[in-house]
Amino acid sequence: MSITVQVIEAARRARVASRDLGLATRATKDAALHAMAAALLDRTDEVLAANADDVARAEQGGTPANIIDRLRLTDDRLAGMAQGLREVAGLADPVGEVVRGSVLANGLELRQVRVPFGVVGMIYEARPNVTADAAGICLKSGNAVLLRGSSSARSSNAAVVAVLRDAVTSAGLPADVVQLVPGDTHESVKALMRARGHVDVLIPRGGAGLIRSVVEESTVPVIETGVGNCHVYVDAAADLEKALAIVLNSKTHRTSVCNAAESLLVHEAVAEAFLPMVVAALREREVTIHGDEAFAAYDGVVPATDDDWAEEYLSLDIAARVVPDLDAALEHLRRWSSQHSDAIVTEDQSAARRFVAEVDSAAVLVNASTRFTDGGEFGFGAEIGISTQKLHARGPMGLPEMTSTKYVVVGDGHVR
Repeated sequence: MSITVQVIEAARRARVASRDLGLATRATKDAALHAMAAALLDRTDEVLAANADDVARAEQGGTPANIIDRLRLTDDRLAGMAQGLREVAGLADPVGEVVRGSVLANGLELRQVRVPFGVVGMIYEARPNVTADAAGICLKSGNAVLLRGSSSARSSNAAVVAVLRDAVTSAGLPADVVQLVPGDTHESVKALMRARGHVDVLIPRGGAGLIRSVVEESTVPVIETGVGNCHVYVDAAADLEKALAIVLNSKTHRTSVCNAAESLLVHEAVAEAFLPMVVAALREREVTIHGDEAFAAYDGVVPATDDDWAEEYLSLDIAARVVPDLDAALEHLRRWSSQHSDAIVTEDQSAARRFVAEVDSAAVLVNASTRFTDGGEFGFGAEIGISTQKLHARGPMGLPEMTSTKYVVVGDGHVR
């Protein structure tokens, strides 16, 4: 049987399973989520052994350290995955929520209600924690999920999915609400991207190449999760101690995630005071600065190129430049930002208002770290990704964003 046929068959099974899941009560779905969390903890050794195989293979292949960090599972990370599932169980069920409703002038009752997409495909890289996160969020929002992780995490993903499928059936739901897409080659990815009519929506999570490939090649509708070339702009009216803390947290709190800062802009009015502070602090944390002429005057700074302004490093690197004014900062963002998360540090409210109004990103932050662009930090309880597109969903996507809507019209013999 060809890989394309195998993927379509998996999608068909998911469609059948999604019908049962779409009718499940919140109590049933929450019981399944708690069972999934308990099973991950009960079978920790099994999952970690599979993950150790993936990590060893990645290390032998010379995979960069930041990618191995995203790949690696530990007792604490598994506990976090289980806790994430329990937290999703505690969230309100979006299915059936009335978005708006009214009684029309002719007496018809009109309601717009949330409904599941049906079958969601996930294509993602390296991070096996996404396997559990996506399965939990899709289940709670009534969607069957087809998971296609990277080959680098194939053992980990297979182990996690096996655990979750057993747990789901113990709660009375079909195992096929959670499936790993068959195959390790690009052919299986292509088959998933071309499964229009079998898969309702695709969500890619990963680097720029993966996202671009899915967006450009897929015939299935795509929710584009964005590359994170995130910026921190230190304004002329910035509190410099506050600015230093925000830059360090944005860059170094965790480098391998999409909401980590990759670029730093500093207003020339504070450059003389701020550059020595920030260069020393970043170097102390082993960050390589790719800087313009002003930054390159300091030892250890690498001269920046246009490639640096566009780069999502996901490592201990940052591009940095001094700008003459807010206008120049905004122009830099219009050219180079990936429209994920951009922050301003300033005590000038008019500058903050202008930055918020003119920066066209999914999240715009004032006097706060870019690391706050996160579904959990926003109080959503969970997220399946951060969308940088403008249709359907933008920013962290929680449970409501994993639904569509339909209109329910109730009459009493009405005719037009």
